[in-house]
Amino acid sequence: MARQPPLYNVEEREFLRAANRFNAQLMDFIRPHAKAGARTIDLDAMIHEYTLDHGHIPACLGYAGPPGAPPYPNVSCISVNDVVCHGIPNEHELCDGEIVNIDLTTIVDGWHGDQSETFMIGNVADETRRLVQVTFDSLWVGIRSIEPYGKVRDIGAAIYKYATERQFEVVRDYQGHGIGRSFHQEPGVPHFWFRGSRAGSQIIRPGMCFTIEPMLNSGTWKTVVDKFDGWTVRTLDGKLSAQFEHTILMTDDGPEVLTLTKDGPQEGHQF
Repeated sequence: MARQPPLYNVEEREFLRAANRFNAQLMDFIRPHAKAGARTIDLDAMIHEYTLDHGHIPACLGYAGPPGAPPYPNVSCISVNDVVCHGIPNEHELCDGEIVNIDLTTIVDGWHGDQSETFMIGNVADETRRLVQVTFDSLWVGIRSIEPYGKVRDIGAAIYKYATERQFEVVRDYQGHGIGRSFHQEPGVPHFWFRGSRAGSQIIRPGMCFTIEPMLNSGTWKTVVDKFDGWTVRTLDGKLSAQFEHTILMTDDGPEVLTLTKDGPQEGHQF
């Protein structure tokens, strides 16, 4: 039986808000640098320096990997084109027409903030832009599908319906997660749901905190992990993947989005 997610009290919620507020600030800091000509390893270095300069800790650096993989070697996950998630920053130089997801997680006074955005580099193809738009919209469809005492599966059901009706596939191997003092905890948040499935039966109670982070692919939903680094996840068919992520605190009044940025896309944004 899965462990029950923690329910955070009024004081703890303020720590969560502060951690995620800084994480959103960090995303706004790196935003203008995600452009053609930038090397992903240099973006990672800038993220590291900014985090340390503000007295906080990058959560990903040294994070324990899946079986057989080394600890994560960088402070951010930067996933380009067909990389679904967990892309390791390297010498790759971003080029016109590419898409790149930047995933940031910071520890602030012992509490985690977590979010990601997909950036379009220069002039992208119409179908690429549509993938990014539908992925962004599906995140908000998932957020708006929930209310206090609803079920986690409502999120996945709403996202899956929205995305597949627009001819995109939803990755099933990776999901959102509870967050707080720990990086990953209950509840697991699948971004798909099929009738008859027992997944996502957890009730969402006020005080729960979790991420919603749909990954949509242009082709198959299936993925493959790089056999050399043990981390990088790519689409099985080499087609594009996009992702957006917010951290959500459920309150008595509904979902509160903790990772809203000042400069980034807001609900309803058109790319």
